[in-house]
Amino acid sequence: MDTLVSMKVFRHVVEVGSFVGAAERMEMSAAMASKHVMHLEQQLGARLLNRTTRRVAPTEAGREYYERLSQVLTELDEAEQAVGAASVVPQGRLRVSSLSAFGLSHVMSAVADYAAQYPQVTVEMTLSDRVVELIDEGYDVAIRASPHGLKSSSLIARQIATAHLVLCASPEYLRRHGTPRRMADLSRHNYLQYAGVPAPEFASSGGDGGARVRLSGNLIVNHLEAQRVLVLQGAGVALLGTEVIGDDIATGRLLPLLVTQSPPRELPIHLVYASRRHLSAKVRSFVDFLAARFADEALWPSLEQIKALAVS
Repeated sequence: MDTLVSMKVFRHVVEVGSFVGAAERMEMSAAMASKHVMHLEQQLGARLLNRTTRRVAPTEAGREYYERLSQVLTELDEAEQAVGAASVVPQGRLRVSSLSAFGLSHVMSAVADYAAQYPQVTVEMTLSDRVVELIDEGYDVAIRASPHGLKSSSLIARQIATAHLVLCASPEYLRRHGTPRRMADLSRHNYLQYAGVPAPEFASSGGDGGARVRLSGNLIVNHLEAQRVLVLQGAGVALLGTEVIGDDIATGRLLPLLVTQSPPRELPIHLVYASRRHLSAKVRSFVDFLAARFADEALWPSLEQIKALAVS
């Protein structure tokens, strides 16, 4: 028999003083209610009720068990109600991890609007370029960008936008060091490298005999925003996504390089979460909110705009 049901039956028997009354509350027969209490007594190895023809009353052990059990079942009922409400009304703590530069540029303003619309949700934002372990580290949602797709088959990914990886430099850097016109020219330029990621090797799509060149340089950083600051300061050339440097390209602070010889790769941006089944209202509302937000906003230059702004 279901022990949890037996516990609930016993609590009702004590509270109403009869098997009949308890059976009515539990929508079962009085005989079945009696069997549930007997099942509980057998499991505990103790008599819980004194039964007479007139009344049913708890034994000393039954009274002590009832007092402890009543508190536990009340907390369980409250937990079930809270979980049920959370599946309908967005509430509780929502832990979100986002790319740092993208988070600062675009996500935080959306989060502020979300928090205003859903005041019962406490949003805890973590900005980092590290790929977090969603489940192991206790995050509800992660915002990720990857040109190679997502490796985990246990996660759900919802694409909200597409950026592009662009080789770029500042106008000041190009004035001082010259503008690369062919892929082979890149070997003479200082490449600003992201820590842990090998410097890229570029292959020409034409114009210099299929030349390949691996970039190198004397600056390595572990943060995309730091990489952006360096390239803006004229320290070298960098390969960055337009989710980080889109505004810089649009305003001319950075110039795309060699886009006809090596077209910028697409960089899909996803909202990642654990499962569509039993999705809490806070996660569902946040995912839908951000998806709608970015669908309505043109955040980055298109590939055509990048080509139009590139150094010729």
